[in-house]
Amino acid sequence: MKNIVWAFIYFLSSTIITWWFIKEAELLYFSQEKMRLSCAVAGAKWGVQIVAALLFLKNKKWEFIKLIGFVCLIGSCILLPYCLFYFVRSAPNSFLISLIIAVFTMIATYYKAVVQMNISKIWFWGWVSCLAIAISLQLFVVFKIV
Repeated sequence: MKNIVWAFIYFLSSTIITWWFIKEAELLYFSQEKMRLSCAVAGAKWGVQIVAALLFLKNKKWEFIKLIGFVCLIGSCILLPYCLFYFVRSAPNSFLISLIIAVFTMIATYYKAVVQMNISKIWFWGWVSCLAIAISLQLFVVFKIV
């Protein structure tokens, strides 16, 4: 039960911080709909992992979900300077730089969670695949870079 509670706290906190980050970058989005889509895409990669863990990890599922919730929260916390400090927000490319640092930190900490749980590296590569899809959706659908 403790793992379930912590997983909920981590993912809820991460969602709140991520939404705050998106709201602080409001001028970069074309519409409120794109902002919501951006948040949904960010969360969907975690949702896929949660569903997969519930289906396939049996007795390790909630411990793993708690660990990846913590990974998610770490990534969101890296976005806090952008949210909290105008001088960070106003720096050139600070939105993109914040995201890049968060993504690379989450990649490393997700890998550590997989190793700590002693589960197949397929979990790590599955999440990296979800991450690649999410980044592509953000670039091409949300921000229409191409």
